[in-house]
Amino acid sequence: MDDATTPPAAPEFDSLADAARWAGLEIPPDQLAALDAYRKLLWDWNERINLTRHTTLAKFVGRDLVDTMELAKQVDHADRVLDVGSGGGVPGLPLAILRPDLDISVCDSVGKKARVLESMVGELGLPVAVYPARAEQVLELTTQGTLVARGVAALSKLLKWLAPHWEAFDRLLLIKGKAWVEERAEARHHGLMQNLQLRRLASYESPLVGESVVLQVVSRLET
Repeated sequence: MDDATTPPAAPEFDSLADAARWAGLEIPPDQLAALDAYRKLLWDWNERINLTRHTTLAKFVGRDLVDTMELAKQVDHADRVLDVGSGGGVPGLPLAILRPDLDISVCDSVGKKARVLESMVGELGLPVAVYPARAEQVLELTTQGTLVARGVAALSKLLKWLAPHWEAFDRLLLIKGKAWVEERAEARHHGLMQNLQLRRLASYESPLVGESVVLQVVSRLET
């Protein structure tokens, strides 16, 4: 019997350009080539260390690139950006390719993942700093304009981790799915939103997962 709740199988593509057209993304040829080079490195490393589940062109474009391009619209020109818990590099490394005006850093507390990030940054020639540390440790040493994160943790966990460090950055941008409303309610229940303001900056449709959002969190105590 057919299961109406089962999502359709993702299409197969022969090239990143074909997948980008399927997703309705307009990417300049030089950036598309750089993104494809990153994708190939990511998948090569993924055979040795678990970095991503998005190992088809449809998933790479429909999840990683769609999310990053929506995020890129919300980042100010020449901003200083830290990707929190970067893992395999999303969104930080694609963002560095799509927005070369930004000063981007990435961090991951898992040493082997940080070493992979350093290797990919070197091979791609990206001006991206890599920190083998938790975001909280990075914020003790640096100041940032915007923190970005996708798939790192629930909102309440992130806010607990970052609570002592709001003087070191201006705002937090999060890519979330439909569960963001429940995550906000949980954070409020635990008193984590008292001095913070959360706004939904953008809602968009991913071709594979449906509605996603870009959320902004800022401190109400900033002057």
